[in-house]
Amino acid sequence: MNLQDLNELDLNNLGIWPMPVKIVVVVLVSLIVLAAGYYLIIEDQLISLEGVEKKELELRKTFETKQAKASNLDAYRKQLEEMKQSFGTMLRQLPDKTEVAELLVDVSQTGLASGLEFELFKPKAEVPREFYAELPIELVVTGKYHEFGNFISGLAALPRIVTIHDIKIERADPKEEGSDLLLKATAKTYRYLDEEEGQ
Repeated sequence: MNLQDLNELDLNNLGIWPMPVKIVVVVLVSLIVLAAGYYLIIEDQLISLEGVEKKELELRKTFETKQAKASNLDAYRKQLEEMKQSFGTMLRQLPDKTEVAELLVDVSQTGLASGLEFELFKPKAEVPREFYAELPIELVVTGKYHEFGNFISGLAALPRIVTIHDIKIERADPKEEGSDLLLKATAKTYRYLDEEEGQ
C-alpha cells in the first residue's frame, strides 16, 4: 500500500478500507478519545481527589486527638473528682464568720504556749478576694529563736490555714548581747465568702 492508495480511500465507504488502515484509524481515534476523556473528565477528578485526601489527613489528625482524649476520659474524670475533693477539703480549712474569733484565740494561744510574749496582736480589716477574704493580723512578739520556730510550727498545725508574711527578726535590745529577739510579722488567715458576700 502506498500514498496514492491512501488518497483513493473513500470516507463514505469505510468498510472497504484495507485492514492495516482500519487498525491505524481505530488506534488514532481511541487515543484521541482517551486524551479528551483524560483532560475533560479525569484531570478535574484528580484535582478534587487531592483536595479530599488533604481533608482526610486533617480529619484523621482531629480524630486521633479526640480519640486520645476520649481514651483518657475516665482518668480525667477521676482526676476532676480528686480535685473537687481536695478543693472541698481546703475550703473546710477556711473558717466562716462564726469561727474567726476562735481562730484568733488559737493564734494567740499558740504564741503563749510557745513561750512568747505578745507586744502587739492587732487584727486588721478584711481584704476580700475572689471567693475568700484575707484576715491579716499584725504581730510583734518577743522570745527566743527556738520559741519562734515552735510558734510557726504550732500555726502550721492548726486545723485552719494560717500563713506568716513579712517576717523581721531583730534583737529586742540591740545594746544587750543576750537579749531576747523581737519578731515582727503579719499572720494571715483566710475566710470563705458565702454566695451573698462573693457577689
